[in-house]
Amino acid sequence: MAALFDHENRTRTPVHAKTTTRYEIARTAVEFAAAVAFIVGSIFFFYDSLKYAGTWLFVIGSVLFAVRPAVRLAMEINLVALSGDSDNER
Repeated sequence: MAALFDHENRTRTPVHAKTTTRYEIARTAVEFAAAVAFIVGSIFFFYDSLKYAGTWLFVIGSVLFAVRPAVRLAMEINLVALSGDSDNER
């Protein structure tokens, strides 16, 4: 029986591998967006007129960094659910 955070779930079947790839792409996109938000927010803090927008970019970046583990957990739950579905084991 598959368990959460078992690395073997990632390649158990071709469906598992494809699912893992999709979630990893999503997680990378979230990380990249968070980094961009923090970098742009940091630059905005050099200008008084942009500090308010910079603050919002920090908030958005923080939310995105919180989404990252949620994407990972969703992937793990999905992989375990796929392991329990006998149709996907082929």
